[in-house]
Amino acid sequence: MRLLHTSDWHLGRSFHRVNMLGAQAAFVDHLLVAVREHRVDAVVVSGDVYDRAVPPLAAVELFDDVLHRLAGLGVPTVMISGNHDSARRLGVGAGLIGRAGIHLRTDAASAGTPVVLADAFGEVAFYGLPYLEPALVKDEFGVDKAAHEAVLGAAMDRVRADLATRPAGTRSVVLAHAFVTGGRVSDSERDITVGGVASVPAAVFDGVDYVALGHLHGCQTITERVRYSGSPLPYSFSEADHRKTMWLVELDARGGVAAERIDCPVPRALARIRGPLEQLLADPHLTRHEDAWVEATLTDPVRPADPMARLCERFPHTLSLTFDPERAPGEAGVSYARRLAGRDDQQVAEDFVAHVRGAAPDEEERAVLREAFDAVRADAFAKEAAR
Repeated sequence: MRLLHTSDWHLGRSFHRVNMLGAQAAFVDHLLVAVREHRVDAVVVSGDVYDRAVPPLAAVELFDDVLHRLAGLGVPTVMISGNHDSARRLGVGAGLIGRAGIHLRTDAASAGTPVVLADAFGEVAFYGLPYLEPALVKDEFGVDKAAHEAVLGAAMDRVRADLATRPAGTRSVVLAHAFVTGGRVSDSERDITVGGVASVPAAVFDGVDYVALGHLHGCQTITERVRYSGSPLPYSFSEADHRKTMWLVELDARGGVAAERIDCPVPRALARIRGPLEQLLADPHLTRHEDAWVEATLTDPVRPADPMARLCERFPHTLSLTFDPERAPGEAGVSYARRLAGRDDQQVAEDFVAHVRGAAPDEEERAVLREAFDAVRADAFAKEAAR
């Protein structure tokens, strides 16, 4: 059986200030083309279909479109909810939608109830484990400790128990949305540590043929049978070196796994550049980034004037600008309390200006600060006198 494994669409999410809906629609088109060209038997989507519990209308319309198009191809699809999704909202109408071959698994209680598909070699049982928030599902699974490993382990016990009742040779696929030990994280994944230890060992999935993971945004292989597809699009500059793909998985007659990566469309390259502003504006080696989405870190000791405007003249798609000034030796390492010791409000404010800008305030700026502090003191004195 040939599977297409994807996850973490995050429909409705933007990239910094860039609306990604057009890129997400292009990915959906690409997904449908891949299903046809590679003669896929089933599509699995391992959570985070949406970016938030109440997605924008345009994201809902795009999801509706992909459901109709997948159903129109007659290719069965299994989806689970992730930690960004509202399980209840995503699962509305799941019974009716399932009749069209789109199987939504958003209820923890259904962990041991598979979607059963068949090919020339027999049946394949697909078990959908939605994101399991430990504090919310520990009673459902009868575990004492609200921890990710405990609830996911209990859910997998149900999977193995059901699989044991099926005919010998039944192959199995598990969809899960979790942080598996050994996975590499990026900045765009929200923390899932609430309720217990975040990561779970890959061994929790022992006993099944393939585990289609979602949550981490980089495509990666934990073991030959346990893989993350990653997100089809980048959602942070920490993903600048990611190759965005889906897994095309071949499940043979005995449950053996062969997998290859299918590249996703790239809306625009990402680049992270660093250095003094004048160097970034003049460096010929950075020409290749002039059409990229850019994150720039300026290391000038004194913050230059109009840095974003000047960067955008060369790199018109600059989206993020941060400052990490190179300080003289000895400037760092002094505690905040020591730096403030013996200094009055005026001096503290002047130090703050110098720290942020890289240069101390001039006499006119000092006068503005003095006037502001004098006004605050006068107001406080007047209020105290009026009591």
